[in-house]
Amino acid sequence: MTDTLTTAAASRFARAGLDNVAREYPNHPGHLLTGPLDLRPPRALHPVFFGSYDWHSSVHQHWMLVRLLHRYQDLPEADAIDAWFDATWTPANLEVELAYLADPARTTFERPYGWAWLVLLHATLHHLAVDPTTDRRRARRAAGWAAELRPLQALLVERATTWLGTARLPNRVGAHPNSAFACTLLLDAAAIDPAAAGLAAAVHDAARRWYLADHDAPVRFEPSSADFLSPSLVEAALMSRVLEPGDYARWLDRFLPDPTPLTVPVEVEDRTDPQTVHLDGLNLSRAWCWLQVAAPLPDDDPRRPLARTAARSHRDASLHHVLDDYVGAHWLPSFVVYLADVEVATAGAAG
Repeated sequence: MTDTLTTAAASRFARAGLDNVAREYPNHPGHLLTGPLDLRPPRALHPVFFGSYDWHSSVHQHWMLVRLLHRYQDLPEADAIDAWFDATWTPANLEVELAYLADPARTTFERPYGWAWLVLLHATLHHLAVDPTTDRRRARRAAGWAAELRPLQALLVERATTWLGTARLPNRVGAHPNSAFACTLLLDAAAIDPAAAGLAAAVHDAARRWYLADHDAPVRFEPSSADFLSPSLVEAALMSRVLEPGDYARWLDRFLPDPTPLTVPVEVEDRTDPQTVHLDGLNLSRAWCWLQVAAPLPDDDPRRPLARTAARSHRDASLHHVLDDYVGAHWLPSFVVYLADVEVATAGAAG
């Protein structure tokens, strides 16, 4: 799979991301009111993550901007991205974000989806700062941004660790509360950020507890009308990173005896509907899941070519529609960037 993220697309996504994170309305806050004083506008509640429709989308749009800075250090929008972070990632603003999440009334705010993206955002800033190929001026800036975010990251790492260690059951829906996808993002963060490294063991323990005995995934019931994740495929993708290859292949035999229903892309009928457009995200996330599912399998496993073909067809079904309307454009570009990262990570296992 090639040309998922061309230089031209990266530039378009950077411009869209900058517009999104600065756009306060429309806004869909997941905001618990504890009294009349909580009735405040998004920018007052979240002076950093107020834009891009909702808090978690703002977080992963910021993640996307950092990844684009890292992947394309001659990006035409690089100076504008720098200026945005310099202007908004102030100690005062991030103290407000921290105080909001530290409020005992908000201990489950954005669990686990927003938590995982925030932890990955910090990890990606750290990676940009320490990568020797990063321009020294930008590396210093990224280190400063990571340092400002660190108290909020530490709070969410602590909460994620507790959640992973105490939740008896996973959440298997095809949207934000899904446990397996959050675990995948936390593993990504743990791999590149010493401040998140302890999450890897917690994720492995939780994944084995939640999923090791699973079998015969009910793929005939997928997708639901507002899914942007495949419950079956995100679980299989996570387990591909938790189990040793031989154990994983045997687990996959039991869990996905017939993956055929998950190989056909989903048609998106109305990209102006904020729930229906989730299905574009489903196509993109299925694409990266298929790549991850195939990566540890033996070269002669017939699921490898099936997975590669399914990944390509799902990507192509939605790749050119992510900027069609704001209800998708405020979050879908980051899914394309994540898919491009998975393509790089699994390229050696393409077969």
